[in-house]
Amino acid sequence: MIRLDPATANPSAPPTVPAWALAAAGAPSVADAAFQAGAALGALDTLAWAQPAWAGAWRQRLALKCAAASMRLAGRAEDEVGLRDAWQLCPAGADPGPAGAIFGAWRQLALDPPAASADRLGKIVDQLGLHWDRAALADLCRHVENLVAAQRPAPFAAAAIAARVVALRPDAELFAWWLADLVLARGLRWPRPLPLLMTQAFGPAFRTGAGGKRIRPGEEGFERAVCLALVQGAAEACRLAAELSRRAEKLLAISPKLRAKGAGDVVFLLLNEDAVAGSLVTKNLSRFAARRLFERLQHLDAVRELSGRSSFRLFGL
Repeated sequence: MIRLDPATANPSAPPTVPAWALAAAGAPSVADAAFQAGAALGALDTLAWAQPAWAGAWRQRLALKCAAASMRLAGRAEDEVGLRDAWQLCPAGADPGPAGAIFGAWRQLALDPPAASADRLGKIVDQLGLHWDRAALADLCRHVENLVAAQRPAPFAAAAIAARVVALRPDAELFAWWLADLVLARGLRWPRPLPLLMTQAFGPAFRTGAGGKRIRPGEEGFERAVCLALVQGAAEACRLAAELSRRAEKLLAISPKLRAKGAGDVVFLLLNEDAVAGSLVTKNLSRFAARRLFERLQHLDAVRELSGRSSFRLFGL
């Protein structure tokens, strides 16, 4: 029988962004936008510090959404399904390809504390295909520390680092968004970053008027746009948390009834990953047993099949 921690088995309902913060009628000033962002991030702060059973899956689903939005900047066509395939179909230790590497960079952002070192940033820019000089990255790390030490409001610090990156390397906008989320987490003292801003980079917050030119990092109106983007990003993250919370509650409710040896390992992975391969093999679970377990979980509506295929299926909350 699977034993669950009652403290995480029945978490309280995730918070939501106040409706008034989402009502951005007209063209709010920078101060108005910052006030709305503060309210939205205040709601998200509770989730950033909470440790519900499904927090890992939530963070990785946010990473997937940012990776999917990154494809447009990278000039690629993969969507969420394609990115899952690039990651899940790649053998351990093999090169996941450009799309998979970008997804890996966002996954790593969601997993680790928001520290910035030249070595860490060097690995990320390599994953993104940029290959920066380590001395330049060390200087960028010092700039991050200066922004944090100056105690600038977190949205403005995030905007500043994104602008700095693009000023140094106009071809590095994807890295700018990655680093902006890291600096945001540093400013808010979150234990780990939440991938947020990239999903909004082509949205209305960064448009000059209806269907107008996209505001890139460092351009006029960028700080205000970042604040408005954080309102929308936080609201979407909270809605996703509410959705995954409901699905996790159903999975946790039926988990004590699962008798398959190794079922606890599968439940743990489902709560901590965006997707789990239906062909999973563990020391306690054969491929055949895993297939039967996932079929049962799907029949009980405790998991969803995410690939749309009849072979090499992927399951998740």
